[in-house]
Amino acid sequence: MGRHNREGAGIDQRGFRYELSYPPDWLRHIKITRLLPSGRQSTMILFRNPAERGERVPGDRVRTRVACLEQGVDLEVIVNTNTEGIARVTVTCDVPEPEGDGREPLTFIFENGLPSN
Repeated sequence: MGRHNREGAGIDQRGFRYELSYPPDWLRHIKITRLLPSGRQSTMILFRNPAERGERVPGDRVRTRVACLEQGVDLEVIVNTNTEGIARVTVTCDVPEPEGDGREPLTFIFENGLPSN
Protein backbone atom coordinates (compact mmCIF):
# COMPACT_ATOMS: atom_id res chain seq x y z
CA MET A 1 0.00 0.00 0.00
CA GLY A 2 1.35 3.41 -0.96
CA ARG A 3 1.69 6.35 1.37
CA HIS A 4 -0.17 9.67 1.30
CA ASN A 5 1.06 12.33 -1.10
CA ARG A 6 3.57 14.96 -0.02
CA GLU A 7 3.41 18.68 -0.81
CA GLY A 8 6.08 20.66 -2.61
CA ALA A 9 6.64 23.73 -4.77
CA GLY A 10 8.78 24.92 -7.64
CA ILE A 11 9.46 28.00 -9.76
CA ASP A 12 9.78 27.84 -13.53
CA GLN A 13 12.00 29.66 -16.05
CA ARG A 14 9.73 32.72 -16.06
CA GLY A 15 9.32 32.98 -12.30
CA PHE A 16 5.86 31.40 -12.00
CA ARG A 17 5.33 29.43 -8.78
CA TYR A 18 3.80 25.94 -8.87
CA GLU A 19 2.26 24.01 -5.96
CA LEU A 20 2.71 20.25 -6.16
CA SER A 21 1.26 17.12 -4.60
CA TYR A 22 3.32 14.02 -5.35
CA PRO A 23 3.65 10.31 -4.51
CA PRO A 24 6.73 10.05 -2.27
CA ASP A 25 7.75 6.54 -3.33
CA TRP A 26 7.39 6.90 -7.11
CA LEU A 27 8.25 10.39 -8.35
CA ARG A 28 11.92 11.28 -8.86
CA HIS A 29 11.35 14.72 -10.42
CA ILE A 30 9.13 16.92 -12.59
CA LYS A 31 10.60 18.76 -15.56
CA ILE A 32 8.94 21.69 -17.26
CA THR A 33 9.44 22.82 -20.86
CA ARG A 34 8.33 26.23 -22.07
CA LEU A 35 9.30 29.03 -24.43
CA LEU A 36 11.48 31.88 -23.21
CA PRO A 37 10.98 35.52 -24.30
CA SER A 38 13.87 35.03 -26.77
CA GLY A 39 11.83 32.33 -28.52
CA ARG A 40 14.18 29.58 -27.35
CA GLN A 41 12.68 26.45 -25.78
CA SER A 42 13.91 25.70 -22.27
CA THR A 43 13.59 22.56 -20.13
CA MET A 44 14.44 22.56 -16.44
CA ILE A 45 13.70 20.54 -13.33
CA LEU A 46 10.71 22.20 -11.66
CA PHE A 47 10.77 19.90 -8.65
CA ARG A 48 13.03 17.14 -7.32
CA ASN A 49 11.83 14.66 -4.69
CA PRO A 50 13.96 15.33 -1.58
CA ALA A 51 13.89 11.62 -0.65
CA GLU A 52 16.86 9.62 -1.88
CA ARG A 53 14.93 6.34 -1.79
CA GLY A 54 11.33 5.21 -1.64
CA GLU A 55 10.35 3.74 1.71
CA ARG A 56 7.73 1.37 0.28
CA VAL A 57 6.60 -0.03 -3.02
CA PRO A 58 4.21 2.50 -4.57
CA GLY A 59 0.52 1.61 -4.56
CA ASP A 60 -1.45 0.53 -7.63
CA ARG A 61 -2.50 4.15 -8.15
CA VAL A 62 -0.20 7.17 -8.13
CA ARG A 63 -1.54 10.75 -8.31
CA THR A 64 0.51 13.84 -9.02
CA ARG A 65 -0.99 17.34 -9.06
CA VAL A 66 0.54 20.55 -10.41
CA ALA A 67 -1.15 23.93 -9.96
CA CYS A 68 -0.17 27.50 -10.85
CA LEU A 69 -2.95 30.03 -10.39
CA GLU A 70 -1.09 32.75 -12.33
CA GLN A 71 -0.91 30.53 -15.42
CA GLY A 72 -4.36 28.96 -15.00
CA VAL A 73 -2.82 25.50 -14.62
CA ASP A 74 -4.41 22.93 -12.34
CA LEU A 75 -3.81 19.41 -13.54
CA GLU A 76 -3.71 16.02 -11.92
CA VAL A 77 -2.13 12.92 -13.44
CA ILE A 78 -3.40 9.58 -12.17
CA VAL A 79 -1.72 6.33 -13.18
CA ASN A 80 -3.60 3.10 -12.38
CA THR A 81 -1.17 0.29 -13.13
CA ASN A 82 1.97 -1.47 -12.00
CA THR A 83 3.95 1.68 -11.19
CA GLU A 84 7.31 -0.07 -11.50
CA GLY A 85 6.66 -0.26 -15.25
CA ILE A 86 5.91 3.44 -15.71
CA ALA A 87 9.10 5.38 -16.41
CA ARG A 88 7.74 8.72 -17.63
CA VAL A 89 4.45 10.54 -18.15
CA THR A 90 4.33 13.66 -20.34
CA VAL A 91 1.47 16.19 -20.33
CA THR A 92 1.29 19.26 -22.57
CA CYS A 93 -1.24 22.05 -22.12
CA ASP A 94 -1.69 25.52 -23.60
CA VAL A 95 -1.38 28.55 -21.32
CA PRO A 96 -1.66 32.29 -21.96
CA GLU A 97 1.57 33.91 -23.15
CA PRO A 98 2.84 36.25 -20.42
CA GLU A 99 3.80 38.96 -22.97
CA GLY A 100 1.00 38.64 -25.46
CA ASP A 101 -2.51 37.76 -26.44
CA GLY A 102 -1.72 34.27 -27.70
CA ARG A 103 -1.15 30.95 -26.06
CA GLU A 104 1.96 28.81 -25.67
CA PRO A 105 2.53 25.12 -24.99
CA LEU A 106 3.68 24.14 -21.51
CA THR A 107 4.96 20.58 -21.03
CA PHE A 108 5.36 18.70 -17.75
CA ILE A 109 7.43 15.51 -17.59
CA PHE A 110 6.85 13.29 -14.55
CA GLU A 111 9.69 10.80 -14.14
CA ASN A 112 9.99 7.65 -12.06
CA GLY A 113 13.35 6.31 -11.00
CA LEU A 114 13.42 6.72 -7.25
CA PRO A 115 15.21 3.61 -5.95
CA SER A 116 13.27 1.59 -3.36
CA ASN A 117 14.67 0.29 -0.08
